[in-house]
Amino acid sequence: MYISRKVHLQIIKIQLTMKQTKLYLFTLLILVLTTLSAIAHDFEVDGIYYLKNGTNAIVTFRGANQYSYNNEYFGEISIPSTVTYNGTTYIVSSIGEYAFYSSYDLTSITIPNSVTSIGNNAFAFCNNLLDLDLPNSVSSIGEGAFDGCSSLTSVTIPNSVTSIGKRAFGQCWELASIVVEEGNLVYDSRNDCNAIIATASNTLIAGCKNTAIPYTVTHIGNYAFFGCHGLKSVTIPYSIISIGDNAFCNCGGLTNISIPNSVTSIGNYAFESCYNLTNFTIPNSVTFIGDFVCENCSGLTSLVVENGNDVYDSRDSCNAIIETATNTLLIGCVNTIIPNTVVNIGTNAFYCCQNLTSVNIPYSVKSIGYGAFNGCSGLTSITMHNSVTTIDFLAFSGCIGLDSITIPNSVTTIGNYAFEGCTGLTQITCLATSPPSIRQNTFSKYTAKLMVPAESVEAYLSDWYWSNFSNIIPIDNGIGTFEVDGIYYRDLNGDKAELIANEAVMNNYKGDVVIPETVVYEGTTYEIVVIDGSAFNNCVELSSVVIGDRVTIIEDQAFTGCIGLTSVTIGSGVRGIGSKAFNYCSALQTVTCRGMAPPVMANANCFSNAAYSRATLLVPRQQIEAYQGADYWYKFNTIEGWGSIGLGDVNADGKISITDVTSLINIMLSGNGEYNADADLNYNGRLDIGDVATIIDYLLNE
Repeated sequence: MYISRKVHLQIIKIQLTMKQTKLYLFTLLILVLTTLSAIAHDFEVDGIYYLKNGTNAIVTFRGANQYSYNNEYFGEISIPSTVTYNGTTYIVSSIGEYAFYSSYDLTSITIPNSVTSIGNNAFAFCNNLLDLDLPNSVSSIGEGAFDGCSSLTSVTIPNSVTSIGKRAFGQCWELASIVVEEGNLVYDSRNDCNAIIATASNTLIAGCKNTAIPYTVTHIGNYAFFGCHGLKSVTIPYSIISIGDNAFCNCGGLTNISIPNSVTSIGNYAFESCYNLTNFTIPNSVTFIGDFVCENCSGLTSLVVENGNDVYDSRDSCNAIIETATNTLLIGCVNTIIPNTVVNIGTNAFYCCQNLTSVNIPYSVKSIGYGAFNGCSGLTSITMHNSVTTIDFLAFSGCIGLDSITIPNSVTTIGNYAFEGCTGLTQITCLATSPPSIRQNTFSKYTAKLMVPAESVEAYLSDWYWSNFSNIIPIDNGIGTFEVDGIYYRDLNGDKAELIANEAVMNNYKGDVVIPETVVYEGTTYEIVVIDGSAFNNCVELSSVVIGDRVTIIEDQAFTGCIGLTSVTIGSGVRGIGSKAFNYCSALQTVTCRGMAPPVMANANCFSNAAYSRATLLVPRQQIEAYQGADYWYKFNTIEGWGSIGLGDVNADGKISITDVTSLINIMLSGNGEYNADADLNYNGRLDIGDVATIIDYLLNE
């Protein structure tokens, strides 16, 4: 790529500026660290370090910060109530923040009656601390004070304690007993529950693997069971109305949770990294679900929102949690089937769902959120349709199993790190004629083959970031597009294709057109899964079309302006119909839908008003009411059924009559072995005279 001298000089100037900035920042960092080195402990006595605070001393770490020395406290430590230094005696009044942080060889600590407070993270990650005896002088325990003390088995909170910070006993894996002494006016452990409860608010603020939540508790507080790996299951009573942020976060041993129909709120990260949790059900009482509630729950196989929830749903048995008002999929799992009504895939929706191998993103989806499939290392196949406009930051980061990806022509923006860490990518097909906006770090490497529309090669070569790809190949001129029996297709991913227009000949499709389920081209069998937007646009001589059952999406304006079209048959596989797909098809007389579920229409403009008023909609006979109640399908004035009504309707004319007897006898006399399940009235797996007798008997008794 040619770079002018002026641009080259600009780049050098920018590089110099960046180097100067880095040098300045480095110098500033040295100055800061030099300054910090002066803010060390004030003195040391018998291997314990202190800070002065008037006549009091605060136990602290050695050096400028908690990382200055590693594991400076070890074995059994006994803190004195007073300490003398340079002739002055100080009262040891508190244990400061990070004082014993990561002293992983500390096994026992004796705290004197002079200590009134234990600071934030004071004993965090002292993972060999076995014994803890808090004196009756302590009034406050800071945030994360004993976080990560994974060998601690029991804790007794004195009645002097009036303040306990969040995560005070988080990640204490072996903690089996938590007791608050009687007489404490702020906290209690009612009903021998093995937990700390804030008495006034009835909020459980710290639990352990043996906690039995009392029926008088109304809230499970933030970080209540944070990192409690020993917790296998928990019964949440009907008194609970809220579950706080990070309440069960990182409870790796939790396999079962039952949320009662009293809970209205579930906080951020509430069950994050509960990787052994398999089933998760949201009751219909829940009106708020925070961010990343089930993030990194890689073992989830079932996600259900109970019927009757006004805010969330799991429509179409999708195994996902969807925000109803915005049609945003918030949480997915390995068994999720994204419904055709979902518009957005939310932030981190499938985060680290490592067992997910393939995903079909339906036509209705317009945006794929930040980190939506981040860390899905088992993902090998992604199907996106020509509706997605935005792929946010980190959307597919770390999907190391992907070897190819097709980006639809509707995409305009791909965010930072969207495909970062997708080290297996060897081919990227970008169908957008205008290069989507990307950044330098959107892809982790640019050695993959990049396939783009032939007319857009120069645009990609000229783009500041897309031009980093060393191998840009056009997908026209026999590469990516092909023709079979007069119909034109575009290769999507090697075994699937979309039907497209023949841009060289306008109004190419005429008369009666049958779109097959599969075609064979140069030895490869392709499933026809999409009808491209405008594929049949203004084909005024098209009279009828039959759409194969493998097609899942009819895109926007696919048949717009086909004024001679009188009949269309929509295959059973179609799940979505785009805006104006059959608009201005004013001659339509018959629309036949093979699908048992009504395809999702983008809006009322999918068909023209003339079609709604004049055409007959033929649907599976058993599903007439489903279509009559479905969005926009109900606008058809005439909806009739086709096909069998079930057992006895041998000729599938929608009724049981003497003609069915005749049809059955003809089938039997033909001797060709044809089997019709609707004619097997005695359920013996074959057609015989007993079935004839049953139909006759039915007719005689009518």
